[in-house]
Amino acid sequence: MPVQRARSIDDLFEAVAGYDLVLTVDAPLSLALNRRLDHPRLGRFAATPQMLAADEFRPQDQRQLFLDVIESTALPWKQAAHLVELILGCWEETGDRQAILEFERYDTPKTREVLEVIASVESAHRDLEEYRIDDDREVAVIGESQFSALDRSILPAEYDVIDPLTSEAFDLPAFHSFASRTAIVEAIVDNVTSDNADDVAIVMDRGGPFPALIESALEARDIPFHGGPGFADDEGLRTFLELLRLAHADSRARVGDVRPIARGLGIDLPVDDEDKLLGELESAAAEPMQAFCANVPEWTFGEAIREFEELSDRSLNVVRDELDVLGLVDKTVTDGRLDDLEFYFSAFDVPIDREDSGVLLADANTSTYVDRPAVFYLGLDADWTHQVIDRPWIDTERKDREHLRQFQLLLQNGREQYYLVQETSAGEPVRPCLYFHDLLDDDIETFDDFETIPHTYRRGDGSTGFEHDPVSAAPESIETISQSSLSTFVNCPRDYFFDQVVEQPDRDYFRKGNCYHDFAEFYVNHPDVVADADRAELVDLFLDELRPFVDQVDRDVLETEFDVGLDLIERFIDENPPVERDYSEYEVLPFGNLVANYFDHPIDSPITEQWFENPELGGRGKVDLIHSPTQLLDYKSGSAKSASQVVDRSSIEEIHDKPDFQAMLYLAHHRRVRPDEPIDFVFYHFLDLVDDAITGTADVEDALVRVTYYPVAFDEWVGSQTAFDALCEGVAESNDRRKTLEKLGYDAYAQFLGSHTFPDVDEKEILLDTEFADAFVRYARDRVGEYKYVTSGIESALKTLLDLRGENYFRDDVEAFEAFLDEQIALINEYRESSFPVGDPNLDRVTHRDLLLTEGGGFDD
Repeated sequence: MPVQRARSIDDLFEAVAGYDLVLTVDAPLSLALNRRLDHPRLGRFAATPQMLAADEFRPQDQRQLFLDVIESTALPWKQAAHLVELILGCWEETGDRQAILEFERYDTPKTREVLEVIASVESAHRDLEEYRIDDDREVAVIGESQFSALDRSILPAEYDVIDPLTSEAFDLPAFHSFASRTAIVEAIVDNVTSDNADDVAIVMDRGGPFPALIESALEARDIPFHGGPGFADDEGLRTFLELLRLAHADSRARVGDVRPIARGLGIDLPVDDEDKLLGELESAAAEPMQAFCANVPEWTFGEAIREFEELSDRSLNVVRDELDVLGLVDKTVTDGRLDDLEFYFSAFDVPIDREDSGVLLADANTSTYVDRPAVFYLGLDADWTHQVIDRPWIDTERKDREHLRQFQLLLQNGREQYYLVQETSAGEPVRPCLYFHDLLDDDIETFDDFETIPHTYRRGDGSTGFEHDPVSAAPESIETISQSSLSTFVNCPRDYFFDQVVEQPDRDYFRKGNCYHDFAEFYVNHPDVVADADRAELVDLFLDELRPFVDQVDRDVLETEFDVGLDLIERFIDENPPVERDYSEYEVLPFGNLVANYFDHPIDSPITEQWFENPELGGRGKVDLIHSPTQLLDYKSGSAKSASQVVDRSSIEEIHDKPDFQAMLYLAHHRRVRPDEPIDFVFYHFLDLVDDAITGTADVEDALVRVTYYPVAFDEWVGSQTAFDALCEGVAESNDRRKTLEKLGYDAYAQFLGSHTFPDVDEKEILLDTEFADAFVRYARDRVGEYKYVTSGIESALKTLLDLRGENYFRDDVEAFEAFLDEQIALINEYRESSFPVGDPNLDRVTHRDLLLTEGGGFDD
């Protein structure tokens, strides 16, 4: 079926101008018809049935009857509202207030209790039930099919029906297609001014994303509008309710969670404090919020409003008046009453006085007539489709037909209609309103199925849209990069550059890690001071450092963790004493040390917290402990990874989802300190031992993860005595591998590997299927004997060599990494000189997700 052409409001007025009374269920239409009268009339000319019976423009029965019910009964607010809605809905559809009792499901004592209240008070529904129109009046009814049974009860015996739809077809204008919602909003505000605002209406889904964008854009341009935010949308009310809710929340609320509330109060909280608990925050800026939250449980709503007005410098007089209507002004603020209040504001439209001038903002789901010459329709997507509530007294098919008629009428308002749509969102096609599918012959799946005019939006004034001052400073090239910044850059270049300009919050895990690192550094420098110290005082020192981040429940767990963790650090250092010596390739920077400050002792060891910055390599970093000339140690408070995982995450051939180049970078630097020597990089994951330490079974070795750098290529290393010994170690004497290799002997082992090239493969099965593996097995069987264990022993040796390849670094690995590092630094400098980086980021692990554009070119549009 085609879209039926609708009569304009002017055409409707011409058709009904000669009648004494015109009835419609659409209040804006009645208002528009009355505005067109050119001479005074006695009584109402155009009205809705409820308007006529109650002598009010828009009676609010549902809200007023709800107030009557909660005043007269003890019903919970949500249940009272639900029952009032059911009773009124059934009354309207059947014309009988008591009809709901005919349905067994709803014939309950509480329903009857609410019915008694409704019967005892005045309402527009009761007025409508009792009202009758004089038979001598000439009455016209516009859109009779939209009248409910209760609306029809007032109709006289004779009246004329005016159909707002004609038999002619309406050709839909072309749809204007935009790349984003922001572009649609920009198109609106570039065509609407304060001078033509009274001629413009904007129709959109009130519950969708457009209203907030449109209202903000109009406010920014000082363009008046009405029909927009309601009573519950007032920023002061929202902030007040959120602050009350915060006061009743648990103590785990963090600054990041309450920042919108603070912003609503005009309070600026530092980004550094984002992850800190509001209740533990030592900040003059936060004190007013903290004091308010601390006192709310003792206040009434009226007292809370008075304190909030002083805190925010705003007036909430209208809120106080509404709370007085609800009987809450003198009631104590409790969670239950807050729940009721928030429900009330979400469920009912509280009337407010406002200027009816400027751009008219209309809701696509409740509007039919919009009396403006120019009408913009935004979105027109599936959210414009009405949802018919399943009730036994509702004829759903008839309701669907009426909604379809309403949609046709809505689309044709104004002399000029502009349909502004977004074809795709987040890379997916936007689905048009389902009514298009019912109205048009063709299947409508996307807006591409219509005639569309694409818009690539550019500002007509030649500006970029942002005020800016030109910057003449030349970009500075970098020479070195840390392992963490390298990982960030490799994962997402844009995230790396945002790290350089966006302030980051202080993190609890950073601060906790610093406590352990400071203790470990101090213990190496002054073990005697620690031995004489009160351990409980040290633990309290660290707990105080974490206090802004940790509530009491977690604090008890953390206390045990600190107590055991410090012991485990001591045990490692005592059992593995570090070797003291000076290294000219490292230096001490004044990082500060919490424990050293506490004991007032200096840190002067040349092997703890040593800084390097190596322009030749391109890297920089801080080594926790140079344990010996050939071993670096890093304390880790997180869960352990295996040596193979460490190596895998530093791969430059296939970048890991969570890249980590720490061990590789530090070994690349330290091999300049100890050239031509194997070097170990050891991670000590001491907190993995906490449970074992509590039971007395902890073994420090279980928490060590070691990767070794060998200053030879892997092909050379496999034939070395080191490799041979590694293959023989850690297995029982009866093991096939050990038995085979010991009988073969190192010289024969080295002779074979010295004359054969180890295959460049990654899979064990592929390795065993090579001619190299076959030759090695034959070689061993010739020398050891034709035994089955020889074959399995050599195959085990080859698989173990491949494992060792993935658990350690070799000269060619580090050389390739150094070349990779040079490339990344060159790329960073190129970006600094030319343009901001683009490309597809790995969004699974980024810091500044909210600043990164998606595939569609927008911010999760």
